Amino acid sequence: MIRLAVSVEGETEVDFVNMVLAPHLRSKGVDPIPILPHGRGGNIRVERVASAMAELFWNFDYVTSLVDFYGFMDKDNDAPCQLERRIDDAVGQRIRSSWDESRIFAYVQLHEFEALLFSDVHRFSAVFDDLPDGALARLLEVRRHFGSPEDINDSSATAPSKRISQLVPGYSKRLHGPDLAAEIGLSVIRSECNRFNGWLTRLESLGG
Repeated sequence: MIRLAVSVEGETEVDFVNMVLAPHLRSKGVDPIPILPHGRGGNIRVERVASAMAELFWNFDYVTSLVDFYGFMDKDNDAPCQLERRIDDAVGQRIRSSWDESRIFAYVQLHEFEALLFSDVHRFSAVFDDLPDGALARLLEVRRHFGSPEDINDSSATAPSKRISQLVPGYSKRLHGPDLAAEIGLSVIRSECNRFNGWLTRLESLGG
């Protein structure tokens, strides 16, 4: 079984890896282990992510990350793929001669974890017994405005998490996010979210 370290941003991502990714990837011969670096919460920067990933390099077969594009403090005008390249380069500078790009690679979720939950907003009804009147219709309206859930924009007012919080009072990323993702299922999420699907496909391939 391939041991894969997933350097994550927070407890929600820990639960998502354990509840949703792990059962699927283990069937492919890959055991994903979420690692939450001490003191990570917020203030996500290229150097912090690279440092956390580099520390894991020596104890795992492969290392990747699961962090939100939305939360990066130093993304400047970079697209997620450019941000990943900066992280990978910073990792390489730390590991130097032993660096193997096939073994350690960053992944930045566009725009944030909650984007995945728009893959099938009907599943909100399975997690919330008391959705406000009209909430589901408005979630569907948001989804229809974008080609993919990953396109839902990331301003402080219109990021996926902000939209959900406005429409679903009591929504908690840590409490409800992984449950919603599990209800939706990986097959639906990856069919709706091309960028996420590319990362998951790469993780599947690690098992040979």
